[in-house]
Amino acid sequence: MRVLLVSYPEKTHFLAMAPLAWALRTAGHEAVFAGQPRFAQVINQAGLTAVPVGRDSDQARMMELDRNVAASGRTGLPEPYDAAEAPERATWEYLSAAYRQATTWWHKMENLPLIPDLVEFARGWRPDLVVWEPTTFAGAIAARACGAAHARLLFGPDVYGVTRAHFLRLKGERGEDPLAEWLGSYVEFSEDLVTGHFTIDQLPPSLALRADGLRYVPLRYTPYGGPSVIPGWLREPAGKPRIALTLGLVATERFDGYALDPQDVLTALDGLDIELVATLPEHEQRKLTHVPANTRLVPYVPLQALAPTLAAVIHHAGFGTLATTAQHSIPQLVVPGDTDSPAIARRLARQGSAITLPHPTPAAIRERLQRLLTDPAYTERAGSLAAEIHAAPTPNDLIPHLEDLTAHYRAQ
Repeated sequence: MRVLLVSYPEKTHFLAMAPLAWALRTAGHEAVFAGQPRFAQVINQAGLTAVPVGRDSDQARMMELDRNVAASGRTGLPEPYDAAEAPERATWEYLSAAYRQATTWWHKMENLPLIPDLVEFARGWRPDLVVWEPTTFAGAIAARACGAAHARLLFGPDVYGVTRAHFLRLKGERGEDPLAEWLGSYVEFSEDLVTGHFTIDQLPPSLALRADGLRYVPLRYTPYGGPSVIPGWLREPAGKPRIALTLGLVATERFDGYALDPQDVLTALDGLDIELVATLPEHEQRKLTHVPANTRLVPYVPLQALAPTLAAVIHHAGFGTLATTAQHSIPQLVVPGDTDSPAIARRLARQGSAITLPHPTPAAIRERLQRLLTDPAYTERAGSLAAEIHAAPTPNDLIPHLEDLTAHYRAQ
């Protein structure tokens, strides 16, 4: 079958989608990835065929046009999707206004540059299945335009599906539906344009958030961070407990910095009998005032190679970081970052493999890390989380099920 994957140009989202495209290709299917022209190089670096569509746009600049949207992402889930984690906000007045705002200043801005070319390509190439990033609604529109089955691919809690369920429950006979009105201006509207025919979910059950009435298909996350080189020091056994500090890309690329000061972490852990591997870009390393003897600074190291050597990890609750380290039964100290990170952090803490520290101080960082390293309960719960992850099908295992689902929904 032919499969079209599509996302707006967010590298971290693409990295979470690429392994499924590889699996489709190795199973003998045609798989191509559509994105804006400047994103083609990122797609090609993953060994995938790029289909440039639409015109280039700067999503960060578009977010700046409405600073309320950007600010809400900095502190947690953006409106209206914060209602998925805060049901008290799920009122008609709040959701209708927030959907109007998000549709106008976020979803339209992301998708308008893609839609005409993507629809034209889909009608010509005629994919059997379209897999789209959960806010890249252009993928759903293109699938409807060419008669393909289509699915969302998640890399976090399904706050989009849960919020939509709240909205539909409250909507009743009310007429206003900003998202449906916009999507319906391209093709005849039905709810699959918002939530897909089905949803591929890469979070294990204890961390997932799912909406009633939607069809979810589990998928084991495959770590991929882009082109990388394993350094020589990583091939040597760690002489003492190795701890990783990794805070992701989005905080410095899109917002005004990390959720915690890396210097606070280095200072807090100074003198402990550990090896701290701090992955900080060079421009962030230059801000440090003191690097303790137990700290190794690196601009980047492939996390899938580093993770098996770790005793614990300190991170921002980014999906790729937690999913990669959790596969290796590693206790986690989490200082939540932006968007859905606080929601994921709360779930990790409830699951029992992590300590969440929303307001970090050097003293708290040191004490919590020592607790993770000495209390066996965290390692035990980390093992349970790893077992959940490994129980899900790999991308290659999932392909026969995708073939069946595609045939089912195309026949409708």
